Amino acid sequence: MAYDRFAAICHPLLYDQVINSLLCKGLAWASWGLGFLAAFFNILPAMNLDFCGDYTTPQYSCELPSLFPLSCSDLYPSFTIMVFSILLYGLGTSFLISFSFAPIVSTILGISSFSGRSKAFSTCSSHFTIVLLFYGSAFHLMQTSGSAVEFIFSVQYSMVTPLVNPLFYSLKKMKRKQLCKGP
Repeated sequence: MAYDRFAAICHPLLYDQVINSLLCKGLAWASWGLGFLAAFFNILPAMNLDFCGDYTTPQYSCELPSLFPLSCSDLYPSFTIMVFSILLYGLGTSFLISFSFAPIVSTILGISSFSGRSKAFSTCSSHFTIVLLFYGSAFHLMQTSGSAVEFIFSVQYSMVTPLVNPLFYSLKKMKRKQLCKGP
């Protein structure tokens, strides 16, 4: 989605040539593949944990950090894999998103009219909101306090953000198609 926003703002006249169906399919497959790979690397350490008693996790979803206090086995390998996964996927994707937003912000600031800047910003605002919701709630999942706020962030991270992301994206696409058709 970040690349789509980059193409829409920085290369609007070439958008249909840059964002073609082959690229969309490739980006979707890459996204799904990296998602499954990240899940796989986080499931392996969880399968090797030993639990000493009958405990329940205080979160909605069973994330790896919420299993650490319940385990009586050595956590170093699991923690190392989790940190590596966070660095690779969390920082890697946030770097790519930031890398795509830098030229977008530069292009928006270069637009001379206020209405043009406003329209360009509204194109990116929904994606930026989703990115903030996702990364903001992901950082709260690192806590294992079991509080109600942690439960809310867990639901937001695992259900709300993935549900709202395609909705915002498809609404932007429909709105853009209606604007191109005219009255």
